[in-house]
Amino acid sequence: MQHTWKHRLSVPATRRKVLQAGGIASLGLTLPGLLQADESGANARPARSCVFIHQYGGLSQLDSWDMKPDAPREIRGPYRSINTATPGFQVGELMPQLARISEKYAVIRSMTHNVSQHDRANSMLLAGRAMPATDDPSFGAIATKLRPSNASIPPHVWLQKFGGGAAPPDHTYLTGGSLGMRYAPMLIGEKHDDNPAATDFRVRAFDSNKDVSLQRLERRWNLSRGLQSLSGTGTTAEFESLDLYQQQSFELLHSNGAKAAFDIDRETPATRDRYGRNPLGQNLLLARRLVESGVRLVNVVAWTGLAAGEKFVSVETWDMHGNADVGIFEDGWNGLPFALPRTDQAVATLLKDLDDRGLLASTLVVLVGEFGRTPAISKGGKRIGRDHWPQCYSAMVAGGGIQGGVVHGKSDDRAAYVNSNPVTLEDFTATLFAAMDINPASRISPDGFTVPASTGNPVAALL
Repeated sequence: MQHTWKHRLSVPATRRKVLQAGGIASLGLTLPGLLQADESGANARPARSCVFIHQYGGLSQLDSWDMKPDAPREIRGPYRSINTATPGFQVGELMPQLARISEKYAVIRSMTHNVSQHDRANSMLLAGRAMPATDDPSFGAIATKLRPSNASIPPHVWLQKFGGGAAPPDHTYLTGGSLGMRYAPMLIGEKHDDNPAATDFRVRAFDSNKDVSLQRLERRWNLSRGLQSLSGTGTTAEFESLDLYQQQSFELLHSNGAKAAFDIDRETPATRDRYGRNPLGQNLLLARRLVESGVRLVNVVAWTGLAAGEKFVSVETWDMHGNADVGIFEDGWNGLPFALPRTDQAVATLLKDLDDRGLLASTLVVLVGEFGRTPAISKGGKRIGRDHWPQCYSAMVAGGGIQGGVVHGKSDDRAAYVNSNPVTLEDFTATLFAAMDINPASRISPDGFTVPASTGNPVAALL
């Protein structure tokens, strides 16, 4: 059954200015990833936001959302299943907090594709397509184009950059792809220690060069306008973009509201403790602050940090082969006993916090990796682990337009292949658009006729 869309009449409106991505080095500013979006017409209800959490590396479905307690031990692993608040729905014992609030989210147990290479699979997830083109925009870029924000704050923010050999190319998520840089996200956390769990963390994106006064910045801006007037070709798109970058950057430098949204120190110590004093917990708290301030799309890489005494290796928390000196069932940065309880705490707290603030109904929360893990446990390097497995894996979606307490799709007795209701990346992305009240068939190409936001069909059972 396909979701039925009601066609709406759009009301013509003037272009509004929101923060825009771009190279503004000539101004001496350090504002990365600021966006612009066009007016898209009136909507029947307020536009929804999204917090998209990437379990980078690929979570094991067998140890989390799709337990197989009757399978042999070399398949099921060491963890027992526990009941959730939803009758008949069980999850792994490392997720007790999420188990208690299962009415707030839905789980898909039948995600599927056929690419087991990290960078390609991540590019596919970002674009929502099994065969993405090099310049395909990400889900976040499309969502912020089709549902721009009125707030004087970047509408699209990325928290914690992908890193390591599994990372997709930067252009797949740090630009707007074919939509242009105006839809690129503002990146916070280019390095692993640049996150709000660090004691010296602060967002430096709003800083101007300390050696460049505002008066000097204004002179540079006026100089660029003078150069534009002398151009033999007259006003160009490049000059217009630069002019808008500069104007909006000046506005942002004076925007106390935008700066306050990124100031996580305004939260109480008790609230920060509830989310967990680790990179994922604090990034999700920051994501909640951003959504509350009007950000449309926040992407968060689910890096849960380091155990005591560990040295940094990678932010690929969920790539649990056992080849990073930590076994999948060991209590270290690359092991489930360390990473999954921290994720359980942070995500459950986010859902409850959004709900308490009246924001969950208008905020879609997504938790998914680029694929799952093999049913069979194997020796990776020095430790045991599970390898890449895209044929069948799980995802969690909550809030927004999602129906809670639903388990969609079914895997076989080893969680190796889909038995019923397969969900492709196209269908998954179309479902996310639908949950955000965006018609997946909306055209995103300049001509307005080709290139739909998604070629998939929304999963009606989740909506």
